[in-house]
Amino acid sequence: MAKVSPMMLLPPAIFAGLAALFLWGMGRDDPNALPSAFIGQPAPELPQTTLPGKTQLTDEMLRQPGVKLVNFWASWCPPCRAEHPTLTELAKTIPVYGIDLKDPEANALRFLEQDGDPFHAMATDPNGRGAIEWGVTAPPETFILDSEGRILYRHAGPLIREDYTQRFLPQLEKAMAAE
Repeated sequence: MAKVSPMMLLPPAIFAGLAALFLWGMGRDDPNALPSAFIGQPAPELPQTTLPGKTQLTDEMLRQPGVKLVNFWASWCPPCRAEHPTLTELAKTIPVYGIDLKDPEANALRFLEQDGDPFHAMATDPNGRGAIEWGVTAPPETFILDSEGRILYRHAGPLIREDYTQRFLPQLEKAMAAE
């Protein structure tokens, strides 16, 4: 009778472990959602800079009555450009605040001049420290905040197509109904 080496059992054990991990991942409620430790928490501090001629975004603004959005964006970000018309439409009915991430000032201003400025107020985050504080992985990311400046929902990715209508919009409608 041949003796089985423990090393021969390693590949099947690794395969079984990966299969279990994948099976667990497929069973989550929303496999595309990125969890945020900030849900239900007050919004983190904001960067204290803005673009020339723009209104500085402040913590007070985030605590004004009503639901509002905070959007991390950049002119160099193609998905940010893709979602820009959606932000422009949303800004007609709800305050949309922007945080320009790691963007040369001239490029950001040119982008807003060419495509329109949907932001009620803005901050700039030239070295990305604010994004780290908010837990942003990459632009665009949009946060829904309540009247007290608490984060209700985090959406990673552009607000377009099914992602917007099936994931983001229901969360926004839920937040607005609760106000």
